[in-house]
Amino acid sequence: MDFGLSTDQQDLHQAARAFARAHLGPGAAERAHDSGYPRDVARHLARQGFLGLTIPTARGGQGASLLDAVVVIEAIGSVCPRSADVVQAGNFGAVRTIAELADDDLRARYLPGLLSGDTLVGLGMTEPEAGSAVTDLRTTVRRDGDAHVVLDGSKVFTTHSVEADLFLIYARFGPGTAGIGSVLVERDTPGLSVGKPATFMSGEQWAPLYLDRCRVPAANVLIAEGGFARQMSTFNIERLGNAARSIALGQLAFDEAREHATRRHQFGRPLCDFQGIQWMFADMALALESAQLVLHRAAARADHGLPSAHDTALAKLAANRAGFEVANTAMQVMGATGYTQESLVEYCVRRTRGWMIAGGSTEILKNRIAEGIFDRRFSQRSGR
Repeated sequence: MDFGLSTDQQDLHQAARAFARAHLGPGAAERAHDSGYPRDVARHLARQGFLGLTIPTARGGQGASLLDAVVVIEAIGSVCPRSADVVQAGNFGAVRTIAELADDDLRARYLPGLLSGDTLVGLGMTEPEAGSAVTDLRTTVRRDGDAHVVLDGSKVFTTHSVEADLFLIYARFGPGTAGIGSVLVERDTPGLSVGKPATFMSGEQWAPLYLDRCRVPAANVLIAEGGFARQMSTFNIERLGNAARSIALGQLAFDEAREHATRRHQFGRPLCDFQGIQWMFADMALALESAQLVLHRAAARADHGLPSAHDTALAKLAANRAGFEVANTAMQVMGATGYTQESLVEYCVRRTRGWMIAGGSTEILKNRIAEGIFDRRFSQRSGR
């Protein structure tokens, strides 16, 4: 049993990290504190082949493995957190759903722009009354003849909603889980309006989406009735990207704190000479390496390119905890220096905290893990 990366993956990690240090490290702090999506970085990463890593070459991607993409996110995110968001957007989430599940026409229309970094897609899943309970969504889609469908409803907390050119909207064709599908809606489609932006603790912005008799070509239906399970299987990949960024930002904070503890002196000694500090770093190293092993296992064991829900839940839970705990401890080691925006550590604390909510909260992940342990579903609904 080999717990290490292959030689090719080690080379990929080193190449991605070297690229990040040379081209993305300068300006990393400014990007972190800028709410805008760095499209210039997206195009630069695309030219380097870091977008579409896991998408087959026949569809314009690189044909690499999930683990390869995770390795790249870890390498780039440990240098420039915002650039890791771009790698995530170009490999996981909505872009992977389109690559996996769209028909040839939809892929031909949208995938090239997504993989070149010229087009940004947002995932419209969460609603005011349907967050973790995604099957409770109320946005509807009805067929209007053979050529069009009409959507009505609203979405909140949609990633990239302030700037996205395209939205993958989860909507209900009919009752029950089997009635849920998804539709691709371009930003300038009549009937789609984007509300006033709001700001997360991380500094990222989001805006509500309103769909009022939003008429879309029927060809833009990505998943119709009966395809919800297929749709959610690709969402597990989104969680791996979330986990990889959590570890990357934890590693960035760890590296900054280690440098600080080496050069900073108190009471005539470097901080790393104090046993209390040494134990903090030992705990941080254990948390990061343990979570990374679970994440790499989930990616490596993916069946036909799609990881299992159980493996993904374990990986995201471990990585979310490790990323936040390490970043938070690193800030404590650095004191006021880590608490200022002159350091990326405080940003890592804020950002990793959000990933404990986004993409499946840590509590929801625990429920999913328990289902795998007992090989049964546990309903969380009242009146069961």
